[in-house]
Amino acid sequence: MLNPFDDTYFMRKALQEAEIALAKGEVPVGAVIVCNEQIIAKGHNQVETLNDATAHAEMLAFTAATNYLGSKYLKDCTLYVTLEPCQMCAGAAFWAQIGKIVFGAADAQRGFQHWHCQVHPKTEVKGGVLAEESEALLKTFFERMRRN
Repeated sequence: MLNPFDDTYFMRKALQEAEIALAKGEVPVGAVIVCNEQIIAKGHNQVETLNDATAHAEMLAFTAATNYLGSKYLKDCTLYVTLEPCQMCAGAAFWAQIGKIVFGAADAQRGFQHWHCQVHPKTEVKGGVLAEESEALLKTFFERMRRN
């Protein structure tokens, strides 16, 4: 029997967070952190809302997850994020020792892989999950920005 709680399922939850960011006028990136097939943290970009350059979806989700678990490490958790993490978020993932990162759209300019940033050696990375949906939200956002 297939497990309904697969990478696509959880990436759809991250996309819901990205849609919240889009509605707020933020760059539409969303993240969820999963442990034992349960979402323990959510986040979406709030850079403009909080006037904080570090308020990326992943960073907010890391803080919520570590608070939820009462631990600074997320070894048994998976981060689902709609856009490939930047250097800062990859660094935070390294220090949190996240077990797995699953992202949607690649970020050829700012993504951690472009800059050859390292995540924790035990962290598994998988990209391209619902990439088209993630890219469509980003395209919508930047088209709106150009019109205004």
